[in-house]
Amino acid sequence: QKVTVDVLDHLERLALVDFRDSEGVERLQKAIQFADQLHEVNTDGVEPMDSVLEDRCLYLREDDVTEGNCTKELLKNAREKVEEYFVAPPGNIPLPKLEERETYLQSS
Repeated sequence: QKVTVDVLDHLERLALVDFRDSEGVERLQKAIQFADQLHEVNTDGVEPMDSVLEDRCLYLREDDVTEGNCTKELLKNAREKVEEYFVAPPGNIPLPKLEERETYLQSS
């Protein structure tokens, strides 16, 4: 299955992983092929699990709100903020230009 430039760009931004060369793209394609095998499993009538611990019950508690309305107090912890939002630092990898990505996608 071929990986498009748009998919590659989206994955790099989500994961902050650099697929800059053809080896990285090839590794990604192999991972997708491996994961695609899951589509062959018939899950009709299978209920989703609440826990991966088969030998234990997972007890759920009520989701009761006990505190709130503390936005100003929480934002005091922010190094940088815009309006009422924390500002995260930019990703730590430089993403290649679109032309570069198209080149190594074509070679894979």
